[in-house]
Amino acid sequence: MRSSQLATSGVIRDRGQLYWQARVCEHYPTVEVRAMDVQLRADDAVMLAGIARALVATVIREERMGLPFPTPSPEFLAAANWYAARHGTADMLVDPLTAQPRKAGDVVSLLMAYLEPGLQESGDAGRVLALARRLLQEGTAADKQRHALQSRGANALVDMLTAWSAAPAS
Repeated sequence: MRSSQLATSGVIRDRGQLYWQARVCEHYPTVEVRAMDVQLRADDAVMLAGIARALVATVIREERMGLPFPTPSPEFLAAANWYAARHGTADMLVDPLTAQPRKAGDVVSLLMAYLEPGLQESGDAGRVLALARRLLQEGTAADKQRHALQSRGANALVDMLTAWSAAPAS
């Protein structure tokens, strides 16, 4: 295992020092997800938590069924993540299953369809699917922040961030 080799070589003290997008926690029966920034809107955080939970449940179910797991290279995933962070939902994303560019909305829609059984199982489907549709229609928080700064200035950006961070989840 790659993480064991890093620990025994002394490069890291323990697996807790690994900065991976997701990993199994060694101390609790959980999966730690570090793939996204802190969200300014509570409902965006709820959406991402629901997606993470459904993804873990779906992968566990598929593993128990003996289904093959896609194994894109770490380099491919890092590059796709870098591209997505810079272009958001307004541009193309890389489909992780085909390694081909696709419209961001198509990639998100495929992900939601893949996760829907897990979302239904947890009771999260209605809320998460609605929030994902809103994200695709309205854009990401980063899109809105850039627009506010460019069109109305720093004070407008601060006002928007303050309002978002104080608003309850819808």
